[in-house]
Amino acid sequence: MSFLAGCRIVVTGGAGFLGAPVCAELAKYLPEGIVVPRSATFDLRERDDIRRLLTQSQPDVIVHLAAVVGGIEANRQNPGRYFYDNAIMGIQLMEEARHAGVKKFVTAGTICSYPKFTPVPFREDDLWAGYPEETNAPYGLAKKMLLVQAQAYREQYGFNAVSLLPVNLYGPRDNFDLETSHVIPALINKMIAARDAGNDSVEVWGTGEASREFIYVQDAARAIALATEHYDQPAPVNIGSGVEIKIADLAQLIAELTRFEGEIRFNTDRPDGQPRRCLDTSRAADEFGFRAETSLRDGIAATIEWYENQTQKHNINPAA
Repeated sequence: MSFLAGCRIVVTGGAGFLGAPVCAELAKYLPEGIVVPRSATFDLRERDDIRRLLTQSQPDVIVHLAAVVGGIEANRQNPGRYFYDNAIMGIQLMEEARHAGVKKFVTAGTICSYPKFTPVPFREDDLWAGYPEETNAPYGLAKKMLLVQAQAYREQYGFNAVSLLPVNLYGPRDNFDLETSHVIPALINKMIAARDAGNDSVEVWGTGEASREFIYVQDAARAIALATEHYDQPAPVNIGSGVEIKIADLAQLIAELTRFEGEIRFNTDRPDGQPRRCLDTSRAADEFGFRAETSLRDGIAATIEWYENQTQKHNINPAA
């Protein structure tokens, strides 16, 4: 018998880039219903709104995906906001969920919680071995506090709280705004705009030597649903593909797939962020059978196809 069958589930952030596919994956387990609160109606920074949400929805399970996120520059410009909003939403929601008798609480943390110089591959046991990379430390630490809260509540109250650590996400419906987006959608936007405008170069921040790991959003959604159904332990779990790529190689791959033939210029006055990111994903495989299925090339190709279809559909000129 499925744990989730017949359950009432609340998915915060459930209309978003990650949340929508998570809801679709959770629906496969035949819950009684899935509630997706919208920020215009329920501001999760306000305790009264959280209490009203829980009173109305009476959830058995909460999957907390709502977050204020952005790329390196957005984190640099908004350290206070990113710390406060992410911390207060999660802390209050978990506390009120405990009082409301919620059976299981799943929170999606972030790879930004890891120390700046974590040995590669990142193992969950290394999470406390140093301070996070400075540009996204406030965001990473806010999310990290929810892990502390989850473990403390499990120990003191027997509250079944689970913490997941997704690596960098990408895919269709991502944020392509150059002011706030992460590296893959930003590069897709830049290279398509440069290609269509006939420009001979594209600027990429940093040296190109920093590395990252990425997971296709549909794979991440499946992992979160699997963990919600099967995982009930206090230890955090990495969610990733286990594949590392340098930013320079990523830029070349995106140039190839977008058919941009100009020069890629690295702006070394801009920060690289964390030097390397690559996860040990063995715990997810061992505990709830998750392995990523989408290759980086196939995932980026699908993301580019979606983005180009959207720009054509809405008559948007990315070069404008």
